[in-house]
This record gives sequence, C-alpha cells and structure tokens, in this order.
Amino acid sequence: MNIEPKIIELLKNRGIRTQEEIDEFLSAKPKETHDPFLLHNMEEGVDLILSVIEEDKKICIYGDYDADGITSTVIMMNVLTHLTENIMYYVPSRFDEGYGLNMDAVDKIRAEGVDLILTVDCGSVSVDEVAYAKSLGMEVIVTDHHRVVDKIADCIVINPNQPACSYPCPHIAGCGVAFKFCQAVISVTGLDKSILNRTLDMLAIGTIGDIVPLTGENRTFAKYGIRAINTGERKNLKLLIERVGLKLGEITAEKISFGIVPYLNAAGRMEHAELAIKMFLSEKEEETVKMIEKLCSLNAERKKTQDVIFERCVEIIEEKYKNEDIFLVYIPYAHEGVTGIAAGKVKERYNKPSILLTDSDEGFLKGTGRSMGKLNIYDLLRESEDLFKSFGGHKAACGFTIAKKNVDKLRSRITSGIERLLAEDKTLLDKGIGAEMEIESSDLTMELVKQLHFLEPCGAGNEKPLIAALGKPVGLSRMGKENKFLKFYQDMGDNKLLECVNFNNPKGIENAVEGADKVTALGRLGINSWRGNESIQMTVEDVVPRV
Repeated sequence: MNIEPKIIELLKNRGIRTQEEIDEFLSAKPKETHDPFLLHNMEEGVDLILSVIEEDKKICIYGDYDADGITSTVIMMNVLTHLTENIMYYVPSRFDEGYGLNMDAVDKIRAEGVDLILTVDCGSVSVDEVAYAKSLGMEVIVTDHHRVVDKIADCIVINPNQPACSYPCPHIAGCGVAFKFCQAVISVTGLDKSILNRTLDMLAIGTIGDIVPLTGENRTFAKYGIRAINTGERKNLKLLIERVGLKLGEITAEKISFGIVPYLNAAGRMEHAELAIKMFLSEKEEETVKMIEKLCSLNAERKKTQDVIFERCVEIIEEKYKNEDIFLVYIPYAHEGVTGIAAGKVKERYNKPSILLTDSDEGFLKGTGRSMGKLNIYDLLRESEDLFKSFGGHKAACGFTIAKKNVDKLRSRITSGIERLLAEDKTLLDKGIGAEMEIESSDLTMELVKQLHFLEPCGAGNEKPLIAALGKPVGLSRMGKENKFLKFYQDMGDNKLLECVNFNNPKGIENAVEGADKVTALGRLGINSWRGNESIQMTVEDVVPRV
C-alpha cells in the first residue's frame, strides 16, 4: 500500500516515526498490548478473587454511574459469572451517594452477605470506606484508573496511576483496568479466551466514552472493540444501535462518542445507571427493548434540561460576569446530573473556564467545572481545598461540594488565581486552534482524504487532523432547516474548488468570509456522499482572512 506523503508527514509530527511504529499505527490488527501482570498488585488481586470464588464466598462488583463505570461493571459480570454464581453488582446514585464508595453502600452490601467488594473505576482513595468494609469482615480489591496523589486505600489496589505502578500504558480507562483484570483471571484459570473477547465491545465504548487518549494500548482496545460492535454479536447492544438510528457495520469512534455513550450516561445523569447495566445483562428481548426506550426517553429529557440550564447561564453571565476570566455561576435547583454538560457548553460559548453551582444538602452547593486551554482547573481549585466539604477532578474537569457561606471566598480566590496565572502566561486560555497540515490544490485528492481514514479511531490524543486550506471564498450561502448552517467554496486555484460547511458558528464564519479576497479555512476533511456521488468536503471550524 502506498501511503500518501502528507499522511506520513502527519504521523511523524505526532511522534510516529519508524516504519515499525507506522505499520503498527495503521494496522487493522494492531499488536500493541501488555501483560496484565505488569499492573502493580495484579497477582495478589487474582489470587484473592480466585480463593474467594473457590470458597463460594459472595462477591459484589462496585461500579460507577458513567459510561466507563457501566461498561467496567458489565465486563466484570460477563467474565466472573463463568466462575461463580455467587456474585452481584452495586452502583451508587449520583444524587444520593455521589462518586465512589460510601459508608451506607458498604452497610447495604454487607447486609446482602457479601464477603468481597471488587470496585471498578473507583475506590483508590476511599481510605475510610475501605477501612470500614474491612472492619465489617469484608475484603476489598480496588480496580481503578484515577490519579492517586497522597492517600491510598489500605487494600489491594490495581491502578496504573498509583505511585507504585509502572504499567507501560498508564492512561487506560477504568474499563481497561477491568479488562486487564479479567484477562489475568482467564490466563490463570484457563477459561476460553472467547469469553474475554466478547467483552471487547464494552471495552471500546468505555474507553472512548471516558475520553482517554486513543494511543498505545487504548488504540488497540478501540480498534478491536469497534470491530466487535460492528459484528452485532451482543444482541442488546445491536438493539440499542438500531433504536438510536445508527447502522451496524458503520460504527466509528465518533458515532460511539456522540451516538451511544450519551444514552448510557443519561441513565446515571437523570435517574440511575443501573438501568444501563441491566439493559446489557438482560436475557429477555422484550425487557431489553423496554429499557432501551427508557434510556432514549431519559436522554431526550437530558438534552432538554441541559439546554434550559445553559440558556439561564448565558443570561446570568451576560448580566453579571461577561468580563470575568473564569465563570462561577449559581443556578438554583438545577438538575445536577447535567450541570457538567452545561458547564462544558458555557466554556465553548465563551472560550473561558466555567464552574456551575447548584443546590445540594441544606446549606451546601454542588459545583462542577470545565477547563479551557492550558489551564489545570483541578490545580486552581485545589488551592482552595480548605473551603470544600468534598473535592475531586483532573486537569480538564472538577467537582466539589461547598457551604453556601464559602462561595464568595471561592469566587475571590479563583479570580485572583486566574489573574496570577494569566500574568505568567497570556496564552493560558487560548483555544489553541492550529493546523497540523497545510494543503495546496495539488494535494487535494480523493486518495488523500480516503487515507485520512487510516488514522481512525480518532478521539482524545489522536484527533482528526485540523487542516489549513488557503483560497478565495466563493458561493457563500445558507443551508439546512431554517438556514442555520453555512456553505461556501474555497477556490484553491488550478480549477480546484473545496466545498466548505459550518454547523456551529455560521454567523462568525460568514462575517470573516464576506468580502474577503483570500482566507485560510481551518477544518476537518471528509467525504460527502450524495445520491451515489462522492465529493471532498471540509467541516470548517475557523477562518483566518489573508491580506
């Protein structure tokens, strides 16, 4: 296969330089994967779970309420039920219990006669809760991927992001750790490997849904997992895919991210994540269909609710905070299951970090934040950790509970904090739109665009390349329902016209294009198929006028 020079150039810019690395990256059957026993404590964890199974003691898989936690729970249940029937799962409520282990849940699980709690996607820093579970006579194994800084639970912790672990791919998601745990169990017990392979679909959905980098072993997970999804072997997933209007054989990372994951997350955001797990584990088609309909209903409700919250945020920002460098907005009684999404939309609207507050227990508010540019919002808010009842997160997002009386102090601190950081780095909050590849008229071929597909699966850490095309904009027009979208052509010379469309900022693009002699269009290239004809199309994200 002859790879286009522009593709080789792009791969090298992404650090994929040797022929061996290029072959692995482009392979339909990548080989990059690692021995599960390279994960710290894996051997001890497998020994313990197998001894518990041998003694017919009861196991509880303790999950989380997002797509990663849901798929992690399903993976563990799918594999471990081949070794024991004495197993259950428990997922906390986002609203009543919050993230991770909690004391009330430990009590409920013990009351069910559980002897071992096996966590997925949580538990690494649940020091008090693990100690309490042990005091009740239970053993605990934690499988997780969240960063461990100082404190760690006193039990077997299998987490690539703990200080003692040097696993070669530390950025696997919670479902990746669950999968590696099951892989280790299968290697020791001699169970048929096909049992593990049947969970590859869940592995891909959880990995893509948790927005971990799609590089290294994660790329292997995603490639094999997407292939497994497209076979339609898991009937319940096939039913969900068909119901939401997707097609088997055409599932990509992007369609998983925007067309499957939101329905799973909607369960935990609007009601309870157990619904999504039950849907995957159900053996009755009629029951499965009903649960899928419920997921669809919850997702529609989620969209409507987040739009109301977002619009209210915009009103408040325009009235009070428009000139601030970071937003801290209080929305009374907003649905806390979707405030994170609304914070993300506010960030995109204003290109500024955004934190939303809503009511929680009496006297307390829950906050959720989304970062912008190079800002580490977790580090910024950690400077005010003394103000929080609880706090957690990472570079791009954070969550916390705070007493109402402390909100003004928090606002003052983050305002001065962001001013300090911007004084040190004026580009801190820049969106960072920059092209990875520049193309001229001679580069613009159908073969190049088709070969861009070799970069799939694309997502975090392996984005679809942003491409720059210089030309004269012609044929400016509106399209779509109520003329909400924009279309124009880049005349690149040599009789080459590049069709350009924009869906999210038509007015801004229109203003930049109108009257301009030449612009650089920045966007993603793809193929537009219409009535059997194929043409090259760029989905434009920004345009830069040229003199």
